[in-house]
Amino acid sequence: MQTRALLKGSGIAVAKHRVTNDMLARIMETDDTWIRERSGIETRYYADPGTGASELGAEAARQALDNAGVDARDLDYVVCATMTPDHYFPGSGTLIQNHLGIDPLPALDLRQQCAGFAYGLQVVDMIIRSGTARTVLLVGCDVHSCLMPYSEQAWDVLYGHKPGPLDAEEIARYNQHRHLYVLFGDAAGAMVFQAHDADDGRGILASRLYGDGGNKGILYVPGGGSKYRPWVDADMIERGDTVPFMDGRTVFKLAVTNMPKVTREVLETQGYGLDDLDLLIMHQANLRINDAAQKQLGLDDAKVHNNIQKYGNTTSATLPLAFHEAKLAGKAPEGSLVAFTALGAGLHYGSVLVRI
Repeated sequence: MQTRALLKGSGIAVAKHRVTNDMLARIMETDDTWIRERSGIETRYYADPGTGASELGAEAARQALDNAGVDARDLDYVVCATMTPDHYFPGSGTLIQNHLGIDPLPALDLRQQCAGFAYGLQVVDMIIRSGTARTVLLVGCDVHSCLMPYSEQAWDVLYGHKPGPLDAEEIARYNQHRHLYVLFGDAAGAMVFQAHDADDGRGILASRLYGDGGNKGILYVPGGGSKYRPWVDADMIERGDTVPFMDGRTVFKLAVTNMPKVTREVLETQGYGLDDLDLLIMHQANLRINDAAQKQLGLDDAKVHNNIQKYGNTTSATLPLAFHEAKLAGKAPEGSLVAFTALGAGLHYGSVLVRI
């Protein structure tokens, strides 16, 4: 009998402040139509200043533990995926452990950006199959508003605390990266897995994950890091080198090619085809990407769940956030065959197959 990692529960945490497209139009040259047509996003949520990824992650973890009926003290291992850790180091995994008020335990941090949660699923699978742990918490959490270089006045105008407008020079500065600023939101999602010894086919079944450093340049942060001395300076910030760079057309092309490809691959490893799939959860980076990938796979709307419209791109949180809402909507009852697929900076991409 094969031991598998069985999903026992899930939970989410969404940041406090709901931000509409019209609100963003207060501080840069954009509008609701421009953003919707390019991304499908209508709203996103921003955390308060001083709120780190670990705090949202811990909130999602508490919900997932409650949903699973598992006491946090029974956890054997924590795996955390984030692109925006509270600090350069330590990672957010141990901070989540501390927020949960539990004794020290192994805590692993992953930096696969938008594909982080998919990689986390594979890691959880390996930890449980190996016998290293029997109850594992997997968290994806990101606070992207920390990357937004808005002035205090810009934040006040954004939230309607001050009337504005901003001066033309400041608006022009934000316009340089508006195609990125409008995409991201702050949220977290978590799942609890336990070792499952029953021979019923449930649990994490297989994964197909890839990393391609040859495509690093299409999605990365140009400034900051060990390539530079000093690590970061005022000129980098002024040039916007600490803001992610994205070649949107190339990312789109690779996403709509690779996500369907690896989803077919992971199904084939278990002798399944697309007709056997009950639900596909895709990384929520752009609704146009997901619509194109769904079309390539020939899946009905009932077999796909998107929520980027509400939350924007929450990076490591998108897969658990979308799955949790799909589950609440009745799309993932017990026994469902679910594929999770993502593509992000690295370039990292892949799919993981789970029998719920």
